[in-house]
Amino acid sequence: MTNYFEKELYINPSLADAEGLLNRYETFNIFMDIADDHAGQMGVAWRHISPRNLFWLTVKTKIVFEDRPKLGDTVTLATWVEEPTKLRGDRSYEMRAGDKVLARGKTEWAVLNTETMKLIPISEVYPEGLDYSRPSACPEGFVRIKDRFSEADKYAEYTVRSTDIDIGHHMNNAKYVQALLGTFSNKELREMQPKSFDVIFRNSVYEGDVLNFYKQPGIDGGFDIRVARASDDMTALLVHME
Repeated sequence: MTNYFEKELYINPSLADAEGLLNRYETFNIFMDIADDHAGQMGVAWRHISPRNLFWLTVKTKIVFEDRPKLGDTVTLATWVEEPTKLRGDRSYEMRAGDKVLARGKTEWAVLNTETMKLIPISEVYPEGLDYSRPSACPEGFVRIKDRFSEADKYAEYTVRSTDIDIGHHMNNAKYVQALLGTFSNKELREMQPKSFDVIFRNSVYEGDVLNFYKQPGIDGGFDIRVARASDDMTALLVHME
Protein backbone atom coordinates (compact mmCIF):
# COMPACT_ATOMS: atom_id res chain seq x y z
CA MET A 1 0.00 0.00 0.00
CA THR A 2 1.26 3.49 -0.88
CA ASN A 3 2.31 5.33 2.25
CA TYR A 4 1.59 8.87 1.07
CA PHE A 5 -1.44 11.12 0.79
CA GLU A 6 -1.79 14.67 -0.50
CA LYS A 7 -4.50 17.14 -1.39
CA GLU A 8 -4.92 20.86 -2.04
CA LEU A 9 -6.39 23.34 0.42
CA TYR A 10 -7.69 26.84 -0.24
CA ILE A 11 -7.05 29.27 2.63
CA ASN A 12 -10.51 30.72 3.17
CA PRO A 13 -11.55 33.37 5.74
CA SER A 14 -12.36 30.81 8.46
CA LEU A 15 -8.69 29.75 8.48
CA ALA A 16 -7.14 33.22 8.61
CA ASP A 17 -5.99 35.25 11.61
CA ALA A 18 -5.99 39.01 12.26
CA GLU A 19 -3.00 39.38 9.94
CA GLY A 20 -4.75 37.66 7.04
CA LEU A 21 -2.42 34.67 7.37
CA LEU A 22 -3.20 31.04 8.12
CA ASN A 23 -3.96 30.87 11.83
CA ARG A 24 -1.31 28.87 13.65
CA TYR A 25 -3.78 26.77 15.64
CA GLU A 26 -5.74 26.00 12.47
CA THR A 27 -2.60 24.33 11.14
CA PHE A 28 -2.95 21.79 13.96
CA ASN A 29 -6.55 21.19 12.83
CA ILE A 30 -5.52 20.89 9.20
CA PHE A 31 -2.80 18.34 9.93
CA MET A 32 -5.14 16.38 12.20
CA ASP A 33 -7.75 16.25 9.45
CA ILE A 34 -5.37 15.15 6.71
CA ALA A 35 -4.10 12.42 9.05
CA ASP A 36 -7.68 11.16 9.20
CA ASP A 37 -7.96 11.38 5.39
CA HIS A 38 -4.91 9.18 4.98
CA ALA A 39 -5.93 6.85 7.80
CA GLY A 40 -9.27 6.41 6.03
CA GLN A 41 -7.46 5.46 2.83
CA MET A 42 -5.40 2.97 4.87
CA GLY A 43 -8.52 1.55 6.54
CA VAL A 44 -7.43 2.57 10.04
CA ALA A 45 -9.42 5.77 10.68
CA TRP A 46 -11.50 6.10 13.84
CA ARG A 47 -14.58 4.79 12.05
CA HIS A 48 -12.66 1.63 11.13
CA ILE A 49 -11.03 0.87 14.47
CA SER A 50 -13.75 1.99 16.92
CA PRO A 51 -15.78 -1.24 16.37
CA ARG A 52 -12.70 -3.02 17.75
CA ASN A 53 -12.81 -0.77 20.85
CA LEU A 54 -9.69 1.04 19.68
CA PHE A 55 -8.97 4.76 19.79
CA TRP A 56 -6.11 6.85 18.37
CA LEU A 57 -4.27 8.87 21.04
CA THR A 58 -2.13 11.90 20.23
CA VAL A 59 0.98 11.81 22.42
CA LYS A 60 3.07 14.66 21.00
CA THR A 61 2.84 17.13 18.12
CA LYS A 62 5.51 19.33 16.59
CA ILE A 63 4.91 22.00 13.94
CA VAL A 64 7.60 24.21 12.43
CA PHE A 65 6.48 27.23 10.41
CA GLU A 66 8.91 28.19 7.66
CA ASP A 67 6.31 30.64 6.34
CA ARG A 68 2.53 30.99 6.51
CA PRO A 69 0.17 31.17 3.53
CA LYS A 70 -2.18 34.13 3.28
CA LEU A 71 -5.92 34.36 2.80
CA GLY A 72 -6.76 33.32 -0.77
CA ASP A 73 -3.71 31.10 -1.29
CA THR A 74 -3.97 27.46 -2.31
CA VAL A 75 -1.48 25.06 -0.73
CA THR A 76 -0.63 21.39 -1.04
CA LEU A 77 -0.91 19.23 2.07
CA ALA A 78 0.95 15.93 2.36
CA THR A 79 1.24 13.25 5.04
CA TRP A 80 2.85 9.85 5.54
CA VAL A 81 3.56 7.53 8.46
CA GLU A 82 7.06 6.76 9.68
CA GLU A 83 8.22 3.30 10.72
CA PRO A 84 6.69 2.68 14.17
CA THR A 85 8.11 1.26 17.33
CA LYS A 86 6.07 -1.35 19.17
CA LEU A 87 3.60 1.03 20.82
CA ARG A 88 4.21 4.41 19.17
CA GLY A 89 4.05 5.63 15.60
CA ASP A 90 5.08 8.99 14.13
CA ARG A 91 3.24 10.66 11.27
CA SER A 92 4.86 13.40 9.15
CA TYR A 93 3.14 16.38 7.53
CA GLU A 94 4.05 19.05 5.01
CA MET A 95 2.31 22.16 3.72
CA ARG A 96 3.77 23.42 0.45
CA ALA A 97 3.31 26.20 -2.10
CA GLY A 98 4.81 24.66 -5.21
CA ASP A 99 8.17 23.29 -4.10
CA LYS A 100 8.44 25.63 -1.11
CA VAL A 101 7.73 24.08 2.28
CA LEU A 102 5.63 26.48 4.34
CA ALA A 103 5.09 24.29 7.39
CA ARG A 104 6.15 20.84 8.46
CA GLY A 105 5.12 18.72 11.36
CA LYS A 106 5.13 15.42 13.12
CA THR A 107 2.74 13.72 15.52
CA GLU A 108 3.46 10.77 17.77
CA TRP A 109 0.43 8.48 18.02
CA ALA A 110 -0.54 5.48 20.08
CA VAL A 111 -3.59 3.19 19.96
CA LEU A 112 -5.64 2.63 23.11
CA ASN A 113 -7.91 -0.33 23.77
CA THR A 114 -10.87 1.41 25.42
CA GLU A 115 -11.98 -1.77 27.20
CA THR A 116 -8.64 -2.63 28.83
CA MET A 117 -7.35 0.99 28.82
CA LYS A 118 -4.00 -0.35 27.62
CA LEU A 119 -1.96 0.51 24.54
CA ILE A 120 -1.76 -2.09 21.79
CA PRO A 121 1.06 -2.66 19.25
CA ILE A 122 0.83 -0.37 16.23
CA SER A 123 1.52 -3.42 14.04
CA GLU A 124 -1.96 -4.70 14.95
CA VAL A 125 -3.48 -1.59 13.33
CA TYR A 126 -1.28 -0.56 10.38
CA PRO A 127 -1.83 -2.46 7.13
CA GLU A 128 0.98 -4.68 5.89
CA GLY A 129 3.34 -3.62 3.14
CA LEU A 130 3.75 0.09 3.98
CA ASP A 131 6.84 1.78 2.55
CA TYR A 132 8.71 3.65 5.29
CA SER A 133 11.53 4.99 3.09
CA ARG A 134 10.32 8.62 2.95
CA PRO A 135 12.32 10.72 5.47
CA SER A 136 10.71 12.43 8.43
CA ALA A 137 9.39 15.95 7.91
CA CYS A 138 10.93 16.84 11.31
CA PRO A 139 14.19 14.91 11.62
CA GLU A 140 15.20 17.11 14.58
CA GLY A 141 12.62 15.32 16.70
CA PHE A 142 10.66 16.63 19.66
CA VAL A 143 11.95 19.12 22.23
CA ARG A 144 12.18 17.78 25.77
CA ILE A 145 10.19 19.89 28.23
CA LYS A 146 10.70 19.64 31.98
CA ASP A 147 7.56 19.70 34.09
CA ARG A 148 9.03 22.10 36.66
CA PHE A 149 7.23 25.39 37.05
CA SER A 150 6.86 27.78 39.95
CA GLU A 151 3.40 28.88 41.10
CA ALA A 152 4.65 32.42 40.51
CA ASP A 153 4.90 31.69 36.79
CA LYS A 154 1.09 31.52 36.36
CA TYR A 155 -0.03 34.07 33.78
CA ALA A 156 -3.50 32.98 32.57
CA GLU A 157 -6.40 30.61 33.10
CA TYR A 158 -9.08 29.08 30.88
CA THR A 159 -12.34 27.22 31.49
CA VAL A 160 -12.91 24.26 29.16
CA ARG A 161 -16.08 24.84 27.15
CA SER A 162 -18.55 22.51 25.45
CA THR A 163 -17.14 23.60 22.08
CA ASP A 164 -13.69 22.28 23.10
CA ILE A 165 -14.90 18.68 23.51
CA ASP A 166 -14.41 16.08 20.77
CA ILE A 167 -15.64 12.56 20.04
CA GLY A 168 -13.41 11.20 22.80
CA HIS A 169 -15.44 13.34 25.27
CA HIS A 170 -12.36 15.28 26.36
CA MET A 171 -10.70 18.51 25.19
CA ASN A 172 -9.64 18.21 21.56
CA ASN A 173 -5.91 18.38 20.88
CA ALA A 174 -6.09 21.41 18.61
CA LYS A 175 -8.38 23.21 21.06
CA TYR A 176 -5.54 23.21 23.60
CA VAL A 177 -3.44 25.16 21.12
CA GLN A 178 -6.30 27.54 20.35
CA ALA A 179 -6.74 28.22 24.08
CA LEU A 180 -2.97 28.60 24.49
CA LEU A 181 -2.63 31.16 21.69
CA GLY A 182 -5.66 32.98 23.11
CA THR A 183 -3.66 33.73 26.26
CA PHE A 184 -1.62 36.18 24.17
CA SER A 185 -2.83 39.36 22.50
CA ASN A 186 -2.41 39.92 18.77
CA LYS A 187 0.23 42.54 19.62
CA GLU A 188 2.18 39.98 21.66
CA LEU A 189 1.95 37.38 18.90
CA ARG A 190 3.17 39.90 16.32
CA GLU A 191 6.15 40.67 18.55
CA MET A 192 6.93 37.01 19.34
CA GLN A 193 6.34 35.62 15.82
CA PRO A 194 6.55 32.02 17.11
CA LYS A 195 7.97 29.69 14.47
CA SER A 196 7.79 26.31 16.18
CA PHE A 197 5.57 24.50 18.65
CA ASP A 198 6.27 21.28 20.52
CA VAL A 199 3.16 20.06 22.31
CA ILE A 200 3.15 17.13 24.74
CA PHE A 201 -0.25 15.81 25.80
CA ARG A 202 -0.06 14.48 29.35
CA ASN A 203 -3.61 14.05 30.70
CA SER A 204 -7.13 14.60 29.46
CA VAL A 205 -9.35 17.43 30.70
CA TYR A 206 -13.09 17.80 30.40
CA GLU A 207 -15.88 20.36 30.06
CA GLY A 208 -15.94 22.69 33.04
CA ASP A 209 -12.33 22.09 34.09
CA VAL A 210 -10.38 25.27 34.85
CA LEU A 211 -6.86 25.29 33.41
CA ASN A 212 -3.96 27.32 34.79
CA PHE A 213 -1.20 28.43 32.42
CA TYR A 214 2.40 28.76 33.65
CA LYS A 215 5.27 30.16 31.59
CA GLN A 216 9.04 30.20 31.98
CA PRO A 217 12.05 30.70 29.67
CA GLY A 218 13.17 27.64 27.72
CA ILE A 219 16.63 26.21 28.33
CA ASP A 220 17.88 26.95 24.80
CA GLY A 221 15.60 29.85 23.86
CA GLY A 222 11.92 30.49 23.46
CA PHE A 223 9.78 29.57 26.42
CA ASP A 224 7.98 26.62 27.98
CA ILE A 225 4.35 26.55 29.05
CA ARG A 226 2.70 24.17 31.47
CA VAL A 227 -1.09 23.82 31.43
CA ALA A 228 -2.50 22.28 34.60
CA ARG A 229 -5.96 21.54 35.95
CA ALA A 230 -6.69 24.01 38.75
CA SER A 231 -8.54 21.52 40.95
CA ASP A 232 -5.57 19.19 41.52
CA ASP A 233 -2.59 20.75 39.65
CA MET A 234 -2.53 17.76 37.27
CA THR A 235 -0.45 18.60 34.19
CA ALA A 236 -2.56 18.38 31.05
CA LEU A 237 -0.14 19.87 28.53
CA LEU A 238 3.47 20.92 28.11
CA VAL A 239 4.44 23.26 25.28
CA HIS A 240 7.67 24.70 23.95
CA MET A 241 7.28 27.79 21.72
CA GLU A 242 10.16 29.39 19.93
